[in-house]
Amino acid sequence: MNSILEFIQTLFNPTVLIFTVSNLAAMGLQVKLPSLIAALRDKRFLTLVFVWGWVLGPAFGSLITKVVPLAEPYVIVMLLTSLASCAPFLQQVVGKARGEMNFAGAFIPLTAVGTVVLMPLMAPRLIQGLTISTWALAKPLLLTVLLPLILGVAIREFAPKAANKGFPAVKAIAVLSTLATIVFCLALYGPAMLNTAGSYALLSMTLFMVGMGLITYRFGFGLQQAERTVMALGMGTRNIAAVLAGALAIPNADPRIVVMVIMWTLWSVVLAFAAAPLLAKQAGKRVGLEQGK
Repeated sequence: MNSILEFIQTLFNPTVLIFTVSNLAAMGLQVKLPSLIAALRDKRFLTLVFVWGWVLGPAFGSLITKVVPLAEPYVIVMLLTSLASCAPFLQQVVGKARGEMNFAGAFIPLTAVGTVVLMPLMAPRLIQGLTISTWALAKPLLLTVLLPLILGVAIREFAPKAANKGFPAVKAIAVLSTLATIVFCLALYGPAMLNTAGSYALLSMTLFMVGMGLITYRFGFGLQQAERTVMALGMGTRNIAAVLAGALAIPNADPRIVVMVIMWTLWSVVLAFAAAPLLAKQAGKRVGLEQGK
């Protein structure tokens, strides 16, 4: 049994790398540059993404750490995660929630770039006692998050036929590596996750994700329902690939940091796909009201 776990441990980091790169590359291959450029010219869109992602998110995360009694490693994860909006699987869940796909296509790369730029700048100042430089935190994010995203966008823009042909393979790798990451996480960290019972770790991440989702959906400031769906799911979920890259860059990190990041990965999938049919129902009501007019 130990030999099997040791073998899985050797595969874990490469699998996480493939998971991160393939998911971000798949994102990039679906981005339509004209739509992205048009979104970047929308001041309301940019303001909402910035305020919700890097003002409300860190403030809400900090509030939770003050109210919920968390051990220091879990506080670090809460604050680090509060700086990383939007899960890599957002487009999949947006489709099930009947959200606006073009809006999601602009939202995803914008939040990815924002995370890569702002997490390294804000994390050392937000998290007391975090002994890591801005560059040490930025480097893995640039290589594993931003670079594959940019390459995907570039291929989509300048070689659309290659993008269409290559996307199914990249998507398959992303799905398989995601499943492998989940299985490896459960095998390696399952017992450690159970040991977090009574630590309020699960409660804190649930409060954060549900709270962010509800706030950003309720206060849309003129966004259509389908756009608010994307905003809520994007701000309620987190870019765990970026968080994990940042967590692994922390020198001599407490093992509980990785454990909570892994828990967050699994729990965010559960909550997001649980929320999707509820949001789809709201979209159905909206369509029904419009047809009744």
